[in-house]
Amino acid sequence: MTETEPTTGRRVRDSLERRALALGALGTTVLLVLMFYYPVATVFVESVVVEGAVTLAIFLDLLRDPFYFGDLARVFAGESPVMVAQDFFSSDRKLGIVGFTTYQAILSMLLSLALGLPMAYLLARYEFRGRRTIRSLTILPFVLPSIMVAVGFVATFGQTGTLNGVLGLLGLGPVSLMFSLEAILIAHAFYNAPLVARVTTAAWESVDASAIETARSLGASPFRAFRDVVAPQLYPAVLMGGALTFVFTFGTFPIVLALGGIQLATVEVFVYQLIQDLNYAEAAALAIVELVISLGVLYAYLRYEAKHTVRSRGARPLPRKSLRPPTFSARELTPRVGLAIYGVIALFVFVAPILSLLYRSVAAPTGGFTTAHYQFLIDRQTTGTAYQVRPWPAIRNSLFFAAAALAVSLPMGVVISVLTTRRYRGRKLIDVVAMAPLAVSGIIVGIGLLRGPVFGFELGSYRLTITGALAIIAAHAVACYPFVVRTVAPGFEAIDRSLLESARALGASRTRALIDIELPLVWPGVVAGAAFALAISMGEFSSTVILATGTNEYTMPVAIERFIGRRLGPATAMGVVLLVVTSISFVIIDRLGGESFGL
Repeated sequence: MTETEPTTGRRVRDSLERRALALGALGTTVLLVLMFYYPVATVFVESVVVEGAVTLAIFLDLLRDPFYFGDLARVFAGESPVMVAQDFFSSDRKLGIVGFTTYQAILSMLLSLALGLPMAYLLARYEFRGRRTIRSLTILPFVLPSIMVAVGFVATFGQTGTLNGVLGLLGLGPVSLMFSLEAILIAHAFYNAPLVARVTTAAWESVDASAIETARSLGASPFRAFRDVVAPQLYPAVLMGGALTFVFTFGTFPIVLALGGIQLATVEVFVYQLIQDLNYAEAAALAIVELVISLGVLYAYLRYEAKHTVRSRGARPLPRKSLRPPTFSARELTPRVGLAIYGVIALFVFVAPILSLLYRSVAAPTGGFTTAHYQFLIDRQTTGTAYQVRPWPAIRNSLFFAAAALAVSLPMGVVISVLTTRRYRGRKLIDVVAMAPLAVSGIIVGIGLLRGPVFGFELGSYRLTITGALAIIAAHAVACYPFVVRTVAPGFEAIDRSLLESARALGASRTRALIDIELPLVWPGVVAGAAFALAISMGEFSSTVILATGTNEYTMPVAIERFIGRRLGPATAMGVVLLVVTSISFVIIDRLGGESFGL
């Protein structure tokens, strides 16, 4: 009996180990179905079920409405595509809401690439003091809720903003970018250029230096070596940054509403407005159009990635150059001058809005400096009534939700990364389905959770409800895990399969090979994914503001939004608290994660 028990226990353990990945996949699927696909489906059903009958009338009316589709609506109404195309290229063409949303998303993507790629080049190719800190700070734009970015840009580029203050000191006239397409594009670049830089820097650092040396020894010029060796390894990362930027800016909401006004409203703004008007059917139909376009862009990128992924085995990274060498040659001086010019532009786009926020948090209305805005937060904590927003519960809730969302989204992301990097038919389709939360707006997810799990599931004679903190954690986890997948999956793709085959031949289970071999190799990607998940949860606003309405489950972004409605000073002070708390949390994850596995 004593000899049988250990054997039985070992068999049970071995059986669980063999099935651990399958159980993880099953658990991830159940979570996604319950907390994402079902809630979103409840919203989308509104667009095809009217008074209990299935109909496509709402879709057809939407597609034929020039307000939404501009000249393209005439094609859906039966006009000749040739005639419509001729009018489209004329000066009086009409884009409609969907067309304008696509137009501004393309421009935002191009500007984000133009600002993000030089930053990636600087971080990947040059060594200088503070390089690692700057690289870590590329995550910071994600911690700012959109509404705070809008406030920062108002404080910087508004009529009485810091930019006009500086221009006034120089004797130059005032400039106002508010309620313009330019303001929207710059704000989007503030968010997305660091994302482009982060993913491209990682790709640049994985380029094999020996391949470039081989190309040069065979007579290739520096430009041709870059074109034929380096660029093909960078294209997937660049396209990934561009695709994500397009999806994010296509679904933009608070920034457009605050900086562009109703005259520059996007699809997401009108979805929210229709929901506010309780017109769920038209809102859901418009949201489906938004989803189809966003998923189409993601699917096109994933198809490209599947065909052009470059695996580097035992790559020796390119050595970094000193940004300030003892002597300069003419060839070395040119890129540094370009980087200096880029630095001035980066200060204008990335640093000025944050500095303006910091300044407004300590600026007195009559001039000078004051701590009154921070004192207001302290007083609200001790003297505020029960229905008012208090700083400490907002901070506590944000930290708790972020930690819980990280604990859920990180395993989900790793499991999906493993599943989507295995060799089987249809895996890219599964990848697209798993990435759907990137394309679905937080507003739709929040409304879906409210109308689905929060209202409850009917299980026979019982009603299962998921409310309060659990619903918010679910919304945050759904928003976070795709970023874990996009940072971890490329590492799994690049692993030498012969290592896994050797481990399996020696008797290791699939799960044991994953834990002992694959995870240590992709650990930097796991740490980066955890940092993304933490930052996104901390700054998530759209779904949280819907689920936290009427409860005490508000977070720091929600508190900021409620403070803005009354006083701008306390809102900026709360924004500084959000920055500090998130930055500390991010640095802890970055440092502890880097120390694990000897990294």
